[in-house]
Amino acid sequence: MSGSAVQPAFHPPASTSATRGRVLAFKRHLRAEVSHGNGAYLFSERGVIAMRGARIESLAPLLDGTWELADVLGARPDGMAPEEVAALVAQLVEAGLVAVRDAAGPEADERELAYWDACGIDAGGVATGDTRGTVRLVAVGEDVDTRPVEQALTGAALDVVGGTGGSDLSVVLCTDYLDPRLGEVDAEHRRTGRPWLLARPFGAQVWIGPVLRPAESACWQCLTNRLWAHRHAEACAQEVLGHAGPARHPAAALPPLTAAAAHLVALEASKWLAGYRHRGQDSVWVLDTLNLQGELHELRRRPQCPGCGDATLVTTRSARPIELREARKATSAGGGHRTATPAQMLERYRHLVSPVTGIVKAVRPDPAAPPFVNAYRSGTNIARAVTGVLGLQAGLRGENGGKGVSPLDAEVGALCEAAERFSGNFQGDELRIRASFDELGAEAVHPNDCMLFAGRQYRERAAWNSAHGLFQHVGEPFDTSAVIDWTPVWTLAGRRRLLPTGFLYYGAPTGCGIRGLRPDSNGAAAGSSLEDAILQGALELVERDAVALWWYNRTPVPGMDLASFGDPWLEEMIGGYAGIGRELWALDVTSDLGVPVVVALSRRTDGPYEHIIFGFGAHLDPRIALRRAVTELNQMIPDVLHFGHELDDPDGARWLEYATVAGQPYLRPAAGVRMRVPADFRFVHRPDVRDDVLALGRTLAAAGTELLVLDQTRPDVGIPVVKVLAPGLRPFWARYAPGRLFDVPVRLGRLAEPTRYERLNPFPIFL
Repeated sequence: MSGSAVQPAFHPPASTSATRGRVLAFKRHLRAEVSHGNGAYLFSERGVIAMRGARIESLAPLLDGTWELADVLGARPDGMAPEEVAALVAQLVEAGLVAVRDAAGPEADERELAYWDACGIDAGGVATGDTRGTVRLVAVGEDVDTRPVEQALTGAALDVVGGTGGSDLSVVLCTDYLDPRLGEVDAEHRRTGRPWLLARPFGAQVWIGPVLRPAESACWQCLTNRLWAHRHAEACAQEVLGHAGPARHPAAALPPLTAAAAHLVALEASKWLAGYRHRGQDSVWVLDTLNLQGELHELRRRPQCPGCGDATLVTTRSARPIELREARKATSAGGGHRTATPAQMLERYRHLVSPVTGIVKAVRPDPAAPPFVNAYRSGTNIARAVTGVLGLQAGLRGENGGKGVSPLDAEVGALCEAAERFSGNFQGDELRIRASFDELGAEAVHPNDCMLFAGRQYRERAAWNSAHGLFQHVGEPFDTSAVIDWTPVWTLAGRRRLLPTGFLYYGAPTGCGIRGLRPDSNGAAAGSSLEDAILQGALELVERDAVALWWYNRTPVPGMDLASFGDPWLEEMIGGYAGIGRELWALDVTSDLGVPVVVALSRRTDGPYEHIIFGFGAHLDPRIALRRAVTELNQMIPDVLHFGHELDDPDGARWLEYATVAGQPYLRPAAGVRMRVPADFRFVHRPDVRDDVLALGRTLAAAGTELLVLDQTRPDVGIPVVKVLAPGLRPFWARYAPGRLFDVPVRLGRLAEPTRYERLNPFPIFL
């Protein structure tokens, strides 16, 4: 801080009745020391502040709490005029270093006053009890002992009131934040408008906060929505055991733990009543007393919360057509053309990562990934869990994952995939229309137009299901007369169509539909904007359709000349795979739609098993399509390196154990065909993602299908999420209905005639 005068925003008065008898002083948590010729220094537990100049050097000794303002102005330190002194004092006040205050009496506890000064609170008002307020202490649960907290509150000179009367703050103690009896406490405080501090000052993990403020902050129901999402296994166990609410567990306590927790609760209550506000008051603070690690978990209000928000938000939005807006591209690097950079996405949505108040517990690098691979994980993949395929050993991609050219790309990708799965999970506020397919008429889409099972698959499903993994499961044929729940999806032109709710959302209750419907991840996508998400979902449909045409017909396709792309990152990947004894190559499987689709493949070259794996990528830009295919391949490699072919998914296990490039020649570039280079692909750069979506919509319309979009974005998450469908496009699982799978390879000249059903690839894709 310079000693020269600056025109201040605040001018201390020269002398008024309000300032007479009051003194100027540095804040009590600061200690000043002057160095002649160098200025003055302020010391605190947070560090030191150096103030340079002769003027501050002369002024500082007068700010010791014994000089009234008028006396300081009249002393004219360093020969300054009173106006100059006032300006310098104002600068110090503005910086939060100096205050005008009453002289402390001999009975004042300077340490207590210093604490409030550090908070920026009027220490005098707190010391005299002017701002202390009243506290009502509430216990929820028969085994809650309130005595330690009551003693701590009283020791903090807070007025603890009994009964059910009014108070400035309620302190509510419980043994579990999910105790259903807290719902009554929440309702009472929302009715009266009073704030309440929730705390669990018991156990090895102490929980304190948030301060729930009706009409201002999140409510208890917002909190429980997040907490139950992280305790799914407990909820299932409780249901099996016939219990309601959270499970009871043994109490853990030591006298010093109980005392410390009680005083921490009292501290938070004291700060709130004194008027000190900080972001942690909107958070659950968890202290692990085993290692003394504490962490804040921010709780944000859920706009659709039935307790404090509008529970109709999702339903209302689903009743409106999709509206595409201008969506300028912010980046074209990494894995696509996005309307926000990865750094911007992480800054906006990092609060969603928390084991207490987030939608995902953690986003972390995949520990099994080789050093050259950027792969992250973010919790259980709900799309897999729906099929019963749980855990890493159940198959590849058992967890949500993120991949990318950089670690940041992969981290954001993992967060977005977790948001995609979370938002696509049934939550009960979806718009549903109860009817049968026959009753709805032309507005309804037959679900098999998207699932594309063949009649023969339905007839032979018992034998098929017993021999294949759950993700290849063939359900019962759809009953068009069954009354089920339907949810609207929208064309880009604003026309409403209807599809079964149980096909669109993971985990929909059995009452929504019939057993033959199974949701899947095909066309589900998150993005930096709604337009971005729609583009990514539509590209996935194109990608999987093209892959299915190539895979099940086992047709040779051109290879990709990786060197021609001039991408140093690709060269690094080739070297990285070689370093772990694997070969890397890529194929062009672009279909009649003309959108570049690439398959990246890798096999072991140093052992008895080839362990062939693959990754897929589609994009309007062929360079990004290639990068996407390789990054998806990278996402597969950790599990294969860790588990080999020891998977309990029979299709994946059979492939990894028995498949070889000699036995599956379609995996190699077609012999005698020139390798593809960037110039072989037509790419039109558009600066707006909306224009890409519309162009892709026109391409699909020319192929005889149309894009259907369901906006699955959850208001409390914020990351745009959609489910995109294009009836007739083939998913890459084993779906053998007549149509593109048999017709397009012939039109493309890959085959002279359609592949017979019996000649389709016996290895279904298992990703």
